[in-house]
Amino acid sequence: MATTRDRALDAAVRLVGEQGVRALTHARVDAAAGLPKGSTSNWFRTRDALVAGVLVRIAEQERADLLAAMAPARTADEVVDVLTDLLEDATGRHAARTRARYALFLETTAAAAPSSVRDQRSQFEEWTTGLLAGLGAEHPEIAARTLLAVSAGIIVNRLTVAPDTPIRPIVAVAVRGCLPA
Repeated sequence: MATTRDRALDAAVRLVGEQGVRALTHARVDAAAGLPKGSTSNWFRTRDALVAGVLVRIAEQERADLLAAMAPARTADEVVDVLTDLLEDATGRHAARTRARYALFLETTAAAAPSSVRDQRSQFEEWTTGLLAGLGAEHPEIAARTLLAVSAGIIVNRLTVAPDTPIRPIVAVAVRGCLPA
């Protein structure tokens, strides 16, 4: 059974993902989570603390998804498959969470982002760098950053103006562009 804190955080993620950052208030989180008034503020005394808590919660959930997906990929097609699946999830079943992450990123400065968010980014970048190095990329660090930038663009595009954009063909071109001919 989820704790009161977890229920509040999950409700906060949904609120921001579905209604935007302005919906993130202690009272609205309590109502959305079905908690007694004041419950969320017991865990997060200020709005800044609530924002930080939500970012950490999103990072924890996304890290679990990433770890599950980070199986070794030995071919370019396997890398394309893994990245496509991650992007499909981020813009499909986890779209509200992804919208919340982007909205809260824009609300905070890079320096204010919880270390778990930066650590997660580094972990995913290292994993992607390793995959591309194993596939023979001449500059695997740059290639990994390129794929992450393309992935971010796909996410924003699908969450805003083109929800039906096919992901796999774009990821395939990007992955193959990072590898020797």
